[in-house]
Amino acid sequence: MRGGRDARASRARAVSWSRATWRPSPDMGSLSCPSSSASHGNLPHLLLFFLFVGPFSCLASHSRATEILYSLNEGLPAGVLIGSLAEDLRLLPSAGGQDLQSQSPQHRVAERNPPLSFSLASQGLSGQYVTLDNRSGELHTSAQEIDREALCLEGGGGTAWGSSISISSSPSADSCLLLLDVLVLPQEYFRFVKVKIAIRDINDNAPRFPISQISVWVPENAPVNTRLAIEHPAVDPDMGTNGVQTYRLLDYHRMFTLDVEENESGERTPYLIVMGQLDRETQDQYVSVIIAEDGGSPPLLGSATLTIGITDINDNCPLFTDSQINITVYGNATVGTAIAAVQAVDRDLGNNAQITYSYSQKVPQASKDLFHLNANTGVIKLFSKIGGSVVQTHKLTILANGPGCIPAVITVLVTIIKVIFRPPEIIPRYIANEIDGIIYLKELEPVNTPIAFFTIRDPEGKYKMDCYLDGEGPFRLLPYKPYSNEYLLETTKPMDYELQQFYEIAIVAWNSEGFQVKKMIKVQVLDDNDNAPVFLQPLVELTIEENNAPNAFLAKLDATDADSGERGQVSYFLGPDAPSYFSLDSVTGILTVSTQLDREEKEKYRYTVRAVDSGKPPQESIATVVITVLDKNDNSPRFINKDFSFFVPENFPGYGEIGVISVTDADTGQNGWVALSVVNQSDIFVIDTGKGMLRAKVSLDREQQSSYTLWVEAVDGGVPPLSSTAKITILLLDINDNPPLVLFPQSNMSYLLVLPSTLPGSLVTEVYAVDKDTGMNAVIAYSIIGRRGPRPESFRIDPKTGNITLEEALLQTDYGLHRLLVKVSDHGYPEPLHSTVMVNLFVNDTVSNESYIENLLRKEPEISIEEKEPQISIEPTHRKAESVSCMPTLVALSVISLSSITFLTGMGIYICLRREKKQHREDDNLEVQTPLKGKIDLHMRERKPMAISNI
Repeated sequence: MRGGRDARASRARAVSWSRATWRPSPDMGSLSCPSSSASHGNLPHLLLFFLFVGPFSCLASHSRATEILYSLNEGLPAGVLIGSLAEDLRLLPSAGGQDLQSQSPQHRVAERNPPLSFSLASQGLSGQYVTLDNRSGELHTSAQEIDREALCLEGGGGTAWGSSISISSSPSADSCLLLLDVLVLPQEYFRFVKVKIAIRDINDNAPRFPISQISVWVPENAPVNTRLAIEHPAVDPDMGTNGVQTYRLLDYHRMFTLDVEENESGERTPYLIVMGQLDRETQDQYVSVIIAEDGGSPPLLGSATLTIGITDINDNCPLFTDSQINITVYGNATVGTAIAAVQAVDRDLGNNAQITYSYSQKVPQASKDLFHLNANTGVIKLFSKIGGSVVQTHKLTILANGPGCIPAVITVLVTIIKVIFRPPEIIPRYIANEIDGIIYLKELEPVNTPIAFFTIRDPEGKYKMDCYLDGEGPFRLLPYKPYSNEYLLETTKPMDYELQQFYEIAIVAWNSEGFQVKKMIKVQVLDDNDNAPVFLQPLVELTIEENNAPNAFLAKLDATDADSGERGQVSYFLGPDAPSYFSLDSVTGILTVSTQLDREEKEKYRYTVRAVDSGKPPQESIATVVITVLDKNDNSPRFINKDFSFFVPENFPGYGEIGVISVTDADTGQNGWVALSVVNQSDIFVIDTGKGMLRAKVSLDREQQSSYTLWVEAVDGGVPPLSSTAKITILLLDINDNPPLVLFPQSNMSYLLVLPSTLPGSLVTEVYAVDKDTGMNAVIAYSIIGRRGPRPESFRIDPKTGNITLEEALLQTDYGLHRLLVKVSDHGYPEPLHSTVMVNLFVNDTVSNESYIENLLRKEPEISIEEKEPQISIEPTHRKAESVSCMPTLVALSVISLSSITFLTGMGIYICLRREKKQHREDDNLEVQTPLKGKIDLHMRERKPMAISNI
């Protein structure tokens, strides 16, 4: 992952240094001769040290010991340059000249004679993090990454020089040091250098709370602005501004705020401040998320669940719903019969809600003796038999007592009816569960669930009885056939605890004389797990930027359950399709992601979450979470190839299409828009951003430059933009656009003396030409296409080398001027190019009159051209060409030869006519003329052999 240390991917490298002359101090020791006071622990290092510097260490002064301080960020990769001891100690040769200045420090160190040598005086833990180049003195970071927190905060206190680590007593940016002892040899440049490397802190750790669930208890009578310290503050191993800077709550519930106090040691403690009036009876708990944020850029976050519990105080007293109740008791009532029950309510909790009942002092003792009051339940029972002299009306004043409260008062007015005859009796027989006169029914019980049988009996046996149900609720009372005076109480529809939890009805029986009696029935509905949790939003759509911080907060899911008790307690779980790096707190419903998300890897996540209650069996509901990962500019443009190569024929027209440079960017939108530009040689080449087409502004000439190396930069549209480069090589293919250039002879007017005694087969002179083209376009053939003189056929030319030799022995008649018109032709495709040159040979024993010969050269008539192709055997490129018929080629060559002869004949006639008018005019009938000095010693001239090859 780009994980716990993805903040390091964007850090900037920072390395700085300072140098100071070393001064001996008690804790460092001093540079001196060996003594017996050396510690046994450093003895092997000291022996090695004295072995190298013992002969001259006593002569070194304190001024040759130096202390250098470097500083760098933690977490840098291997190979980062920390500093160059050779440069920082000014041990390099003086850079007085321009050549020396252009040299690298390694070359300048090597200029020393003898060369410098750098070595560590002792190997300690620092050597694991730093490498020293023994020749250049450069310090680099090693492959083991420096983690300041692991190195210093966990590593313990400081150590001695040469070991590794030093920590100041007070945390600061420079409190973590790597210490090195470096020896500079040989003796002429001896230095004992103490190197300090201060490790600077970067923001690579997010704040973290020691526990995930934090509880704070606030009394409900806490005044506004009450401050409560939140225990277990977040910790951050980073230092300074990279440590914890502030805290905030995700939801303040409009009742709280958060403040942060800093003590003398710099630790910040969050304080919860009450901003409103609390009432436990209204809401007894508040749940939020506390977030700790450090001061890094970007800041990193840590979170924990904060539960604010409201503790109860005795701020409520018992209350009666009625001020008076009336009760009728018949004189023949049975002792122990409950005649009434009083009940007061206290909204407090625990001991604050304990209620006791008692008679007021105003209640006569006779009434207290007749009616017993239960102090805990408030039930009034007939305590003794009602006699004939008992007062018919009793006023019972009952007090409901709570701790620290004024008692609540209710009056129970009991009227005793003296019975001359015995009233009807109602005898219940309960089918449903009944405890202390309360019937308990589960909700969702089916229709017609039996509750109780009631038998109506006339003690006198002489009155007609009837019975009915009094009260509202899903109940009915039916005669139970075939029995008389038997009634069945049953339900008429299923109970619903969420609609109504308690019912109170009465069974009323009366006789034909109008006397009646009531039997009160209380029904308590028991809750069942018949409601599944319900999400507030069945589809939760979230967005988060990619490269998020670890354990980033996404959302707080919320589901409600209409059931009561544990049946209504909701737990949250991720569905099986959720990736493992998403976490959902089962209690709070807080959804987080533990790792960094990469939009280029996956842009949208869709999975389910479950809300499950605690009923038996549990019920659940499902919601869908859709998370869209927003793009950040974290991908540089990427070329399809690192190196592009294009082959282009020379003389390619300007702004022609050379090739397409393909580049992609994994980001989207503006972050994925890529602009291309040519970094170097932009005056010659240009690139279209839209198509990526590379074009040349001008026509390219291979003879001027055969290849081009370009660097193309791709920059995206992000903020800040990212870029990458690619190398492009353009190779120009040769075309036959240069005729051969004759270098020798240098002039058509130059001549060469040929002695009559020259033997046949001897080399007389040569024609030497070059061609700027390459391959077959540069293969040259030589041929004589025109002759003039006494016997010019005595000379022949080698078609490959251009050597002119004597074929036959010279006779007396051969004396005089011989002129050879030589054609120099290449083998270019599709049309060969050629040049011509005049070779003048003067056969004589000596040159007695040069002006005479020059006059002959000027007055000599034109030479008729007899075109002959040079005969050079060149290996064919493909063997298949051998089998092709030569007839079409011979016909074409014949036509070309005939046309050339006709053209040259016409040109010859034209030139002769012009010579008659102007005899001293230079000979300009040749296609290419090059000046040539006469009398050149051919044997002294250096010749370059030409290789003829099939390309």
